[in-house]
Amino acid sequence: MAFAQDSFQIKGFVRNANTLQPIEGAHITGKGLFSISLETGAFTIKNLVEGSYSFTISHIGYASKKITVLVQPKMETVEVLLNESSTALNEVEVHGKSKQRTAKESPIVSQTVSKEFLDKNRENSLMQTLSKIPGISTINIGSGQSKPVIRGLGFNRVAVVQNGIKHEAQQWGNDHGLEIDQYGIENIKIIKGPASLVYGSDAIAGVLDIQPNKIPIQNSFEGEVNFLGESNNNLLGISAGVQARKEKWFYRGRLTYRDYGDYKVPTKNINYENYIFELYDNNLRNTAGKEANASFSLGYVSDNITSETFFSNVNAKNGFFANAHGLEVRTSNIDYDHSNRDIDLPFHKVNHFKITNNTSISKGKHTFHFDLGFQNNHRGEHSEPVPHGYMPKPSDSKERIFKKNTYALNMRDVFKPINQHDVVAGINIEFQNNNIGGWGFLIPEYNRFSMGTFVYDQFEIHPNFHVLAGIRYDYGLMNTKSHFDWYPSTINNSNGSTSFVHLQRAQNKTLDFGNISASAGFSYILNNSTFKLNVGKSFRMPLPNELASDGVNYHMYRYEKGNLDLNPEESYQLDIDIDHTTKQFSVGVSPFINFFENYIYLNPTSNYYETLQIYEYTQSKVFRIGGEIRASTTISKSLQLDASAEYVFSRQTSGAKKDFTLPFSPPLSGLFSASYQFNDIFFLKNTQLITDFRVTATQDEIVPPEEKTEGYQMLNMSLLTEMNVFKNDMPVAIRIKLNNVFNTKYFDHTSFYRLIDVPEAGRNLSISLTIPF
Repeated sequence: MAFAQDSFQIKGFVRNANTLQPIEGAHITGKGLFSISLETGAFTIKNLVEGSYSFTISHIGYASKKITVLVQPKMETVEVLLNESSTALNEVEVHGKSKQRTAKESPIVSQTVSKEFLDKNRENSLMQTLSKIPGISTINIGSGQSKPVIRGLGFNRVAVVQNGIKHEAQQWGNDHGLEIDQYGIENIKIIKGPASLVYGSDAIAGVLDIQPNKIPIQNSFEGEVNFLGESNNNLLGISAGVQARKEKWFYRGRLTYRDYGDYKVPTKNINYENYIFELYDNNLRNTAGKEANASFSLGYVSDNITSETFFSNVNAKNGFFANAHGLEVRTSNIDYDHSNRDIDLPFHKVNHFKITNNTSISKGKHTFHFDLGFQNNHRGEHSEPVPHGYMPKPSDSKERIFKKNTYALNMRDVFKPINQHDVVAGINIEFQNNNIGGWGFLIPEYNRFSMGTFVYDQFEIHPNFHVLAGIRYDYGLMNTKSHFDWYPSTINNSNGSTSFVHLQRAQNKTLDFGNISASAGFSYILNNSTFKLNVGKSFRMPLPNELASDGVNYHMYRYEKGNLDLNPEESYQLDIDIDHTTKQFSVGVSPFINFFENYIYLNPTSNYYETLQIYEYTQSKVFRIGGEIRASTTISKSLQLDASAEYVFSRQTSGAKKDFTLPFSPPLSGLFSASYQFNDIFFLKNTQLITDFRVTATQDEIVPPEEKTEGYQMLNMSLLTEMNVFKNDMPVAIRIKLNNVFNTKYFDHTSFYRLIDVPEAGRNLSISLTIPF
């Protein structure tokens, strides 16, 4: 049997005792109960049972008051009057360093990207959003996917870290984007240059470190809803997030959904292998997609312990431009122009599930950090079943299936043996298990184990002069598994007979790698100028596709063959950063020199397999030099001008492509921006107009079979403003952005589709609303 129990609530007002004006933001706190007064001074505490309750009412500038309320039927409204108060404090000295000062003192050449920057410049993917930063570019795969490139190096040479754990998917592939929801990210630390000392093997070119969000304040609840619409691909998207905290426990949650159609390009036809493909209504057919993401975290914070467990799932289905998959599309029965929102073959589906835990424990002079992570990446690449060579027509569309599990553990001890030294010692352990399926073989199943240990010390010689030195050792073990074709091939024997053989594509092979990384540098602050120099040696273990691939990559229309004799990449790099900043003006330059002892790359050969050109992984010595320059000035309180430029020069000094550059080398590029802040216009507040003009030079430094890419100029414009729609001092943020204002036809040298003569997206109008609560 069950009996109903009455539920009551307390309603009241908090007012100034002298003026009787309402007090907003007063805290009403009781045992397990909490409320905050609104603009009218009103507050409500719900779900109470009969009885006596005690509360403390407090607000800055007023003396706190304690009251006792008897909860019963037919209660009257509670009125609380607070008296103004002032407190004379003794002299207080505050010792600490701002984030800007800490960044200046660190010899590591890095840049922090704030939530404000991400909100202002948000594009269709995280990497497209970050591409406005000098030295950062992307390999774009359609409108919803892209992968990072730092100073011309990408794929597994750039480590993407989220909540302390390296993001592990199938990032070796040209057409594999990042499975990360860009909404809800507050801070990203970008290291342009080798960072293997702390982050391990795959950070030989740089790091994108997506750092944990700040912990919510006590007794708080807040959230936001983001709406997004775009004209070019008819995108509709929504993302909603909340976070809350009581005393020591807190949680966060976010849901994101995006649905978009084929995107438009400023051309009516595509020339691929001397065959002209006509485009209906300028739509790049079959580039539609959808994405559904969810994340949740639960955390605990006390004086000595901070811990947060984060769950996330990213699920996406994206179509590939049909004609990028080969010439078979000419005989396909699929009506690609039937709808611009359907997703036909070829397409891929990917689901990335991630669990991470970050725990910090402070004990005396030591702070211990533990990062634990599990990731499951399930990727399916579906293509129209077509017979090739000896392979008969498959029974389904599952060309390639990848199922990858990754387990990671990072441990660090941060301590100060003496006041001038900040020492970090740590260990990283990671295990990967990758299984495959489908009728199209490219890379084998494998297990990969890696472990690294490091120590570095940043010590202060003078308050304005800091030195960093560190060393690391890594060991890796790779075990590839044998694989045979599911169909027989015809083999002509020496005696004139014919055999039917299931060809072996991969073999059971165990390889191990070990190497040392080291780094040293200094930072010197002179008034408004900062000088940094860092020199480092890093390495990268070969990947399974580089070691053991042996199959047709129809997405690139070529045959790829690995090399089990590859050595780990070793890189030596010198980085310099000089920055001068005042209130009105800032200028900086970041040059680098880089030498690879044995750079790994996919080299086209003169051999063919069933009419497909064979590409083989090989190694060569590579010399690289380049850098970025940046400048900004404040003309007036309303007008700010920014300019930046980036350049990378690469040259292979040995091997089959000696005296050539590297694939996907970004050309000389410059970005000029102007931002004007308007006064309040009617109901619009904090209105800002931003104009970006990008100038990119012709890229004639290519490596065959690449072709030259013409330079281009492009104009983007944005309007940001706020409206006080709700009377809660939380304005609605509005962003209207027009990309490619003049619908310019241009080619991005680092784009995946550039290889088949597909230009970048045409004019696009996007409108987003952010509603906080």
